[in-house]
Amino acid sequence: MKKIIALLLALVMVLAFAACAPADNDETAAPDGSQGAEGTQGNSDLKVSVFWYDESDVYLSSVRSELNEQLDALGIAYDDQYAGKDQARQLDQVRSAITGGSNLLVVNVVTSGSTDVAEQILEAAGDIPVVFFNRSIGNDGQDVTVLNEHANSCFIGTDAPEAGHLQGQMIGEYLVDHYDEVDMNGDGVITYAMFKGEEGNAEAIYRTQYAVEDADKVLTEAGKKPLQYFDPNNTDKYQVDQGGAWSAAAAKEYMDTNFVTYNEASGNMIELVICNNDGMAEGAIASLQGQGYNTGDAHVVPVFGVDATENAIALIADGAMTGTVKQDAEGMAKAIAGTIGALAEGKTPVDALAAQDDPRFSIATDCASKLYVAYAPYTGE
Repeated sequence: MKKIIALLLALVMVLAFAACAPADNDETAAPDGSQGAEGTQGNSDLKVSVFWYDESDVYLSSVRSELNEQLDALGIAYDDQYAGKDQARQLDQVRSAITGGSNLLVVNVVTSGSTDVAEQILEAAGDIPVVFFNRSIGNDGQDVTVLNEHANSCFIGTDAPEAGHLQGQMIGEYLVDHYDEVDMNGDGVITYAMFKGEEGNAEAIYRTQYAVEDADKVLTEAGKKPLQYFDPNNTDKYQVDQGGAWSAAAAKEYMDTNFVTYNEASGNMIELVICNNDGMAEGAIASLQGQGYNTGDAHVVPVFGVDATENAIALIADGAMTGTVKQDAEGMAKAIAGTIGALAEGKTPVDALAAQDDPRFSIATDCASKLYVAYAPYTGE
């Protein structure tokens, strides 16, 4: 009898411990020990891992919020992992996710424009579908070669030159309409500063190139002189964020330093600021406002960016910023989520892209495995 009572007590204790044990929430740890955000555990057989080059990028934060909401609505399990701008860490995260059972990879690569990185990820993935997004996996057509050689892969992003063309056209038209007020020293030439987000990044390269080239075309057609870079000793004709973060802090630091030598009192004031993204535009504006410009009734130095973030839209509404190019976060998220949903139905990556029906989307003319989300100019009007 005593043995039976003892066994019953032991069984009660085991059940009590089981009831008190924490539930397994299936969170995915990054290599640095931090936890990735885990999405809904829906009725899909897919387990999606989404890899972000960095957690702090303002535009991508908007994409992530929209994407997670849409994946939750689709009932697809997912986790978000952040590489902290460390490509080696991201590759480790990819391999760990595969080992952990992820069967669809959505990758925002750290090293933009690198076919080697794309190939390493695809080699690790094997037959697992890979959706690259936002950051290029190869420049000058090399991405097409990679995608064509791997039928289980596709790319969702933007047509990189388009943002530069739109920004350049917008700048040129604005200057033609406001030339005398922008030309602070009245010498008939507009001097500009250019803030480049990242070396080697396709978007940064094309934005830097075409923003100036296309603005110059509009100016010369109107009988005006082309733009002149403010520092004759800088043969690159841009200042780059050395950390590759496209950051407001980098642009502000550069602009603060520029003001020491190039200012209104010296007659060589920077009269126009062109930025590869809205974050750098914010930093430039902060510096300008510190010098008494772009605030209230003070003289406004035109500042142009890319992304149409909430902060940029507010700055344009306040008159502190002149224009930006909208990089559609909601559209990007919709394209990615729709493609994931189509893959869940058994479609190939090419067919999954083709199934996305939205006037903002287009399949690249050079590759059926690339989908572009359109840019649009934004000036608040």
